Amino acid sequence: MSKQVLPTYSICSLTETPLSPSDFMADCFDHYLATHKDLHFPHKHSFYHLVYFSKGSGKHSIDFIHFPVEPGQIYFMIPGQVHSWDFENEPNGFIVNFSEKYINSLISNPRYLDQFTFFSGIANEQVITIPAEGQTRLSCILETIIREGNSMEELKDDMARAGLIQLFIQVNRYTNRHSGNQQNNYNSLLFRNFQKLIDLHYKEKKLTKDYAGVLYVTPNHLNALSKEVSGKSAGELIRDRVILEAKRLLINAQMTVAEIAVELDFIDNSYFSKFFKKYVGVAPEVFRKQIIEK
Repeated sequence: MSKQVLPTYSICSLTETPLSPSDFMADCFDHYLATHKDLHFPHKHSFYHLVYFSKGSGKHSIDFIHFPVEPGQIYFMIPGQVHSWDFENEPNGFIVNFSEKYINSLISNPRYLDQFTFFSGIANEQVITIPAEGQTRLSCILETIIREGNSMEELKDDMARAGLIQLFIQVNRYTNRHSGNQQNNYNSLLFRNFQKLIDLHYKEKKLTKDYAGVLYVTPNHLNALSKEVSGKSAGELIRDRVILEAKRLLINAQMTVAEIAVELDFIDNSYFSKFFKKYVGVAPEVFRKQIIEK
């Protein structure tokens, strides 16, 4: 199979003088942009990534879903997602990149980040507009993260980690307060586990019953839960994940459609092309051309 050319950045490749080269980077957004003018878009990250906009306009995308850039907006991304920026006016704010290892060195729970919906890997859950009364507080937390993360003080990383956790909790409280979500903990955990299983097995497991068996529920129960939480059936979520990965691979110009069909475990190129066109609306080759032209 041809080598993928879609850029995948590590934290150390984005840090001038890394103090924690593989685990953490924090900066003011305008300085970050000035320093990294050679970033290629779209691209992937091998780390967790968040940006808070204090000013600016334009748009950005996460996994091919577009969002307007606006002051007070914060977005989160998990490793492997594809994104790009297209600014109209000069933006500013804060950017933080960190690895799971960086958080887990302070938090003993290896699945600590799973409880936050903005780390779900679902683009529409990852972009949040903070109300005016909360923006100053978030800015203060982010300033602390940047100051501590780049200082030489004793236990600086623990202070930066503590600031990150405080940020996650504050944003989580806001999203829960304004979403009106009264879903019980069992259903929430079951659905998140379903999402994680899809992410691990979407290539070889494409039927609802495959996941229901692993989760010890019936396919009907899994479908009902999925519709209640996401508005989509379990089968639709599985299909959407396959399509998302197909889109990610299609923007790699050195992979043929036939190679992508094999990578995603389709029986042949023709079946993959019909599947993609049915749900995306255009053939894989057309989608690729549209993205490249943009």
